[in-house]
Amino acid sequence: MGLFNFSKDSGAKTSAPKTTTAPSAEVLKQAKMDSMMQAVNVLKLPVKDLSISLNDDVVTVYGTADTQMAKELVVLTLGNNIGISKVDDRINVVKPEPEATFYEVKSGDSLSKIAKAVYGDAKKYNLIFEANTPMLKDPDLIYPGQMLRIPTL
Repeated sequence: MGLFNFSKDSGAKTSAPKTTTAPSAEVLKQAKMDSMMQAVNVLKLPVKDLSISLNDDVVTVYGTADTQMAKELVVLTLGNNIGISKVDDRINVVKPEPEATFYEVKSGDSLSKIAKAVYGDAKKYNLIFEANTPMLKDPDLIYPGQMLRIPTL
């Protein structure tokens, strides 16, 4: 549990509701939360009683995850959204295990370049890719400002 920082200016865009009039701030906030919850639910992670609240640019997340990896993927999925600067993690883990570190992708980075810097071996890029799947669909599709899980060896 803790507070995780993210780049507010990068990440996925959340969808706004389709209306004929300008939506209220509360409607926009609910649409953003619904969009983020949908992104997490698509991953089909073993997390029970998942809920979020949004206060300006901070998402607070609650629930119970079966694994540390599931918890971290929820935090990353919520934090990697435009307009989100922090995720306040209140998820409990059933089976505690060592936490991974998070890495912010920089311009010019690739998974192999990150693996070389972290592990000393560019060929271990697949460990990073697998640690971020299903959030990542392709090892070549990362972007500056995105936060990734870097598992311990």
